[in-house]
Amino acid sequence: MARQPSILSVILVCLATLLISCGGPSVAVAPPTYTATQLERIQEYVPKIQAVRDRTEELKTLIDQKDWINVSNFIHGPMTEARLSMTYVIPNLAPSAQPIARQKTRDLLNHLVKVDQAAGSSNSLMALNSYQEAVRDIDEFLQLLPDLSTAPEVS
Repeated sequence: MARQPSILSVILVCLATLLISCGGPSVAVAPPTYTATQLERIQEYVPKIQAVRDRTEELKTLIDQKDWINVSNFIHGPMTEARLSMTYVIPNLAPSAQPIARQKTRDLLNHLVKVDQAAGSSNSLMALNSYQEAVRDIDEFLQLLPDLSTAPEVS
């Protein structure tokens, strides 16, 4: 009977050792990194998106002037091109940023549709509100992108 307590104590020591070794500090997860190919693809489309973002004041001016034909042209031209470029960037983003980026492109489309509908009904207030939301969608999308200024030069 003297052997049972010693065997039990050996089993408990082994179990404690196993639990302690498995419960060590967690390994820090590195921030998402981008491959050179991903950065190259992102760099290809970001200037196009940024160029349209820089031109959004033109759309506001057209809405203020109630130039509905050119409002519609701007939405179906440069703004749609920016949205298309955004969809090309999404697969190259970090996996955690992709769902948010997809949502931002959907939101942008919905807000552009509202601007177009407002232009069709000559509703300046609805057009301006939807325009502001569309600009915010582009800005929030651009914030999801990696900092390309520190990225290696890709040619």
